[in-house]
Parts: sequence; C-alpha cells; structure tokens
Amino acid sequence: MTDAAPVTGDARSRILDAAEAIVQARGVPALTLESAARAAGVSKGGLLYHFASKEALLNGLLTRLAQAMSADFDRAMEREPEGPGRVARAMLGWAFSDQMPGRDMHDRAAAVFLAAFHHDPALLDPVRELIAAMRVAMAADGLPPGVAQAIMCATDGLFMSHVFGLYRMTPVELAEVRGVLTRLVERVA
Repeated sequence: MTDAAPVTGDARSRILDAAEAIVQARGVPALTLESAARAAGVSKGGLLYHFASKEALLNGLLTRLAQAMSADFDRAMEREPEGPGRVARAMLGWAFSDQMPGRDMHDRAAAVFLAAFHHDPALLDPVRELIAAMRVAMAADGLPPGVAQAIMCATDGLFMSHVFGLYRMTPVELAEVRGVLTRLVERVA
C-alpha cells in the first residue's frame, strides 16, 4: 500500500488524502509534515501554506471527516420516511452501509480518530459536535426512552470493535444484528 496521494485535485485535498493514507498505512508516528508533503507531491512550504502545524493538519483531517460523516448521515435521513423512528432507521442504514464491501469510511475514520486522539484528544471536537447533534436528533425521534440510545450504543460498539480490531462480524452476523435492531425500532415506532 502506498502513501501517495492522487495526482489530481487541489493541493489541500491532496495533502489531506496523503496524511490520511500515511496514518492508515503506517500509523500515527509516521505522520509528519514532511511525510505528508512528500506523499502529496508538494513542498513543505506548500503544505505549511495550508496547514501551519501537525495539529492544523490533524484538525483538517477531522473536520473533513466530520463533514463527510454528516453528509452521509443526511443522505441516510433523506431515504427514510417521516415519522417516529426516522432518525433511528437512518442511523442503522448509515452505520450498516459502511459494513458493505467497497466502503472504507470505518477504516478511514478509525485511522484519523486514533491519530487525533494520540496527538491531542481535543482534536476530536468536530466529531464530538456531530455526534452530539445526532444524539439530540435521536432523543427527539419519537421513540420510547432508551430505544434511540440503545441503537446508538449498538452502532457505536460495532464501530469501536472495528477501530480496535477486537472482532469482525461476518456479513451474516451483521445482517442478523441489523435485523434485530430494525425490528426493535419498528415495534416501538
């Protein structure tokens, strides 16, 4: 696996792509401003124009990831009909869609989250804000107390097991878990 960023796109995006690839392939210690600039095909001065420090680079990664997650979740919401349980169903669709082949949001998120947490846990604030907004939406979803939180806990647990490589569920297991959670929402909505 290479750390090189695609040769197309603006320099800022290439730098972020390169930094993400480095963290994903070789871990947090391998991410330096020099390695990101080299992999992005820009000078260190070019990188510093966009990101004045490693913190700024990590913040850029987290902000971009939070924006992508928010856009994905918004698309999941648009696919669900209005009414009680809409947010919970969207949460399930969003969380489980990333478990399908060809999607790598969990891998990207895991690498970026760990890099940021390792460097400075406060860098996770853009993601914390997104999750806080999701929690507010889930609480107002019209479900009995605890149901929305159980859905979030279950999907967060799947993500955390993925982040730390604790276990990987088979496609059959994922379908079974999704089915159980979906039936829970349908029963109480």
